[in-house]
Amino acid sequence: MGRQMLCALLGVLLLAGLTACGGEAAKEPEEIPEEAEEELPQPQPEPAPSVPAGTNPLTGEPMEEIYEADRPVAVMFNNLKAAQPQLGISQADIIYEVPAEGGITRMLALYQSLEGVETLGSVRSTRPYYLELALAHDALLVHAGGSPEAYRDISAWGVDNMDGVNGGSDADIFWRDQDRRRTMGYEHSMVTSGEKILAYLAEDHFRRQHEAGYEEGLTFTEDGTPAGGTAAEHISLKFSYYKTGTFDYDAASGTYLAGQYGGPYTDGTGGAQVSAVNVLVLETSIYVNAGDSAGRMTAKLTGEGEGTFFCGGRSVPIRWSRADRYSPFVYTLEDGTPLALGRGRSYICIINPRDSTLTVS
Repeated sequence: MGRQMLCALLGVLLLAGLTACGGEAAKEPEEIPEEAEEELPQPQPEPAPSVPAGTNPLTGEPMEEIYEADRPVAVMFNNLKAAQPQLGISQADIIYEVPAEGGITRMLALYQSLEGVETLGSVRSTRPYYLELALAHDALLVHAGGSPEAYRDISAWGVDNMDGVNGGSDADIFWRDQDRRRTMGYEHSMVTSGEKILAYLAEDHFRRQHEAGYEEGLTFTEDGTPAGGTAAEHISLKFSYYKTGTFDYDAASGTYLAGQYGGPYTDGTGGAQVSAVNVLVLETSIYVNAGDSAGRMTAKLTGEGEGTFFCGGRSVPIRWSRADRYSPFVYTLEDGTPLALGRGRSYICIINPRDSTLTVS
C-alpha cells in the first residue's frame, strides 16, 4: 500500500473514533417526568392574631365576650407617699383620683376583669363620694373600712361591697403583707388579689352581671385626639400642698405617663409606669364637712360641671353631667356633641378649681 493511501486510511479511522467517543455527549438529556420532581415546601402565611369578639365597656378595647357584661370591680387605693408603690394599679381600666381629708388623695380603680391581676393594694377606707363613683359604673366595691357616713350610705344606697375591716366572710379575701407592714407600717399593709376576689364572687354573694339594658355611657374612637384642640403635652395638677400629679405625653405609646411625688408613678408589681390614653379633669364643689374633726370632705358628683379632656397631646374644654348617684357620667364638648374617648385606659381627676391648680403646656 502506498504511503499516501495509508495516511488517508488512518485519517478516516481516526475521524470515526472521534465521532463514536463524542456521540454520548452530543445526546440531549432525557426529560425527567414531572411526577418524579421533588416538591419544595411552600412558605405558609402567618396566621392573623386572634382578636376577641367582645368589647371592654370601660376602655373600648377588645376583650373576651364572657366578661363584657360583668359588673366591674372598684378598689379603694391608699395614695399616701409613705404607702408607695401601690400594687396592681397600672392594670386598672379607669382610675379616679379625688381629694380626701388633710390634702391627701385616694384612688378608686375600676377593673372590668380581674383575670391575671395579682396583688392589689394597699387598700384603704372609703367615703360617700367614692361610693357614688362605684355606683356610676354599677361596680362591686372593695375597701378596708370607711367613714361613719360611708357605712350609713353603703346600707342606704345598696352598695355591694367587700370590706377588709368590718366585713363578714368577705374579710377573708384580704391579708396583711408582712414586707409592707415591716417597712411601711400596719395601716399601709392591707392587700387583696384578683384571684381571691374572683373566688369570693364565684360563691354568688352578689349579682355578677349588669341588668338587661344597662349602658355604660362611654363613647370610644380609634383616635380620640380632639380636633382643633390646644397643645397639651405636659400636664401638672396640684391637688393640694401635699399632692401634685403630672402627665407627660409619650408619642411613641400614644399615652400620658403619670407622675407623682416628684417621680414616675409606678406599680410595685412589675414596675410599670401608670399611663392613660385619656386624662379628664372634672371640676366640682368639694368641701370639708361641717363639724367633722377629722376634716372629711364631700364632693358633689351629680348635676353638671365643667372640665378638660386630654388625649393625643391636645386638650379641649368639656362638660360633664350626671342625673343621680346611680347614673353614669355623661361627657360632652362645649357645643353639646358627645365626647369620644380614645380606646384605652382613662385617668379621671376630680377637683375643686378654687383649691387646685391645673397647668398645661
